[in-house]
Amino acid sequence: MTCWFSATAVVPELTRDWLLNPSQAGWLTNGVQIGFVSGALISSLVNLPDLMRLTRLIAISALVAASANAVLLFDPGWPVAVIARVVTGMALAGIYPPAMKLMATWFRRGRGLAMGALIGALTFGSSMPHLFRAVSDGLDWRLVVSLASLGAVLSAAIFGLLIREGPYAFARAVFDPRRALTIFRDRGVLLANLAILAICGSFTPCGHGLTFATVAEQGGVGPFASPSLFAFIVVASGAAGCILGGLLSDRIGRCLTTAGMMAVSGACALLIGFAFDGPEWLLALIAVIWGVTIAGDSAQFSTAVTELADPRFIGTALTLQVSIGFALTVLTIWIMPHIAAALGGWRWAFLVLLPGPVIGAWAMLRLRKLPEAARLAGGRG
Repeated sequence: MTCWFSATAVVPELTRDWLLNPSQAGWLTNGVQIGFVSGALISSLVNLPDLMRLTRLIAISALVAASANAVLLFDPGWPVAVIARVVTGMALAGIYPPAMKLMATWFRRGRGLAMGALIGALTFGSSMPHLFRAVSDGLDWRLVVSLASLGAVLSAAIFGLLIREGPYAFARAVFDPRRALTIFRDRGVLLANLAILAICGSFTPCGHGLTFATVAEQGGVGPFASPSLFAFIVVASGAAGCILGGLLSDRIGRCLTTAGMMAVSGACALLIGFAFDGPEWLLALIAVIWGVTIAGDSAQFSTAVTELADPRFIGTALTLQVSIGFALTVLTIWIMPHIAAALGGWRWAFLVLLPGPVIGAWAMLRLRKLPEAARLAGGRG
């Protein structure tokens, strides 16, 4: 996942060297998002994660992502760079959802923690380019892009040579594009998807970190040394949230854990405006707590789908869930700067995100009352 924000992390340098306007610079991030959504939708329609061996799919996708990301090193110009970012996003769609299914093949008990650890790693990986930029400040931006591609190549080698599916592998599916739609007929899956779609409309960890990187570029960075380090801390804090969410969901249930996480993240959206004028440490604290809770529930929505959906089409269900969620994220990332501009700044712009956690918490508490909840977390709901 290091390739996800490799261009975003060096946008100021690319804007300067390639003479980009703000709209063109934005497409270096939006291209990945759109590519990811497109790749995930295509993958789900052809049931690719349920037909192809998962380790092979992930290894090939990681190599494609690394290669497409490396195109930026050759100063290809803006149009080719955007195409390369779209291809990068499509390749990442062959990593994220299949990795969740692969993790589920190793666990029946403790699956919430296992999935939390996985999504935490994915979140941490996507934040790495901001760290690369922070520690290489003053050096050529190509170093950030090179390290991101190198990370993806290393991952491809690990999955291609060292990893196998677990003892609880799901039954192989047959090609059936209709499954991409029928998975929503199950009430439990539908409510879990409604919850994650509501929270994605309110932000994923990726969108959260990207927006706070923008805020940091325009204002203070609290106790952190640079905007890049601030963005890295905010996004990487989500890894801790994923572990915490996994521990809690295995103990008290998926529904209560995710509803609680969304309640806290909603409170952060409400409170952050009051801390915007300082002290900076308080603004940073709320941002980090928000980063923890907005990531902490996402893995558990996916865990719930692995427990509720048809076992033959778990990969399709996860991929479709992620694709629609990230499509909403693209919209949110695009609209948030416009809302901030209309309000005269970012201070109160985050209030428009509050309905997402409210709807999501309602959906998970509603799911907890259904008979299907008995299949979650070993009967804990």
